[in-house]
Amino acid sequence: MFNLAPGDRALVVATHPDDESLGLAGTIAKLTGHGVIVDVLAVALTSGPMHGGHSDAAVRTREFTDACDALGVRARTIAWTDKPHAANPGAHLPDLVRLIEAGPTASLAATRPAVLFLPAAGAHHQDHQAVHTAALAAARPAPACRRHIPWSVVGYDGPEDRAYLAAHAHRPLIVDTSSQWPAKRKALECYATQLRPAPHPRSLDKIRAQDEAAGAAIGADLAERFALYRMAA
Repeated sequence: MFNLAPGDRALVVATHPDDESLGLAGTIAKLTGHGVIVDVLAVALTSGPMHGGHSDAAVRTREFTDACDALGVRARTIAWTDKPHAANPGAHLPDLVRLIEAGPTASLAATRPAVLFLPAAGAHHQDHQAVHTAALAAARPAPACRRHIPWSVVGYDGPEDRAYLAAHAHRPLIVDTSSQWPAKRKALECYATQLRPAPHPRSLDKIRAQDEAAGAAIGADLAERFALYRMAA
């Protein structure tokens, strides 16, 4: 997968804890099952009103930990919790680039991944747009002596993006995740505060339907689709 061998590393940059599971839980489970070390950096977490309910940082941190455990994630961290940076990541782009480049736990410098997964362009939420911009900047080409550059840079969509904005976007990279649905479902179910009842795109039924549609493109039961920004052999 992605020209990776057991022991190689991949880094997933998620805007909020839950985006890693909503966006590519099947692919994460497939990578870790292949022996690839996957690390997750969740950028921002805030407490307050959300989706008609309330976001509790302590509860969502536990959900994130449980979901990462279900997927076999190695290093996982939430960088900014209930801080001004978390409330508006786009207002702190230089700090956001530095976090992804050289944060202490899950970053390009700390884990030296071969593949970087980031939110795809055109996300429906401004925080996701900011993380996309910063992650691309962090992965920009540079001499190897200056900072670590991943071989491949891949963009993923969330369920709302797939339903509202990216339904017809070019997503040429498709990963068969048919065998990983049980692990994906388990990770998603960890986020009891974030899932929604059908027919919301963030419901289990609709997420599976999106994966079924992606799988139909390659003759598989289920799949996840990705934008491709760079891939080097």
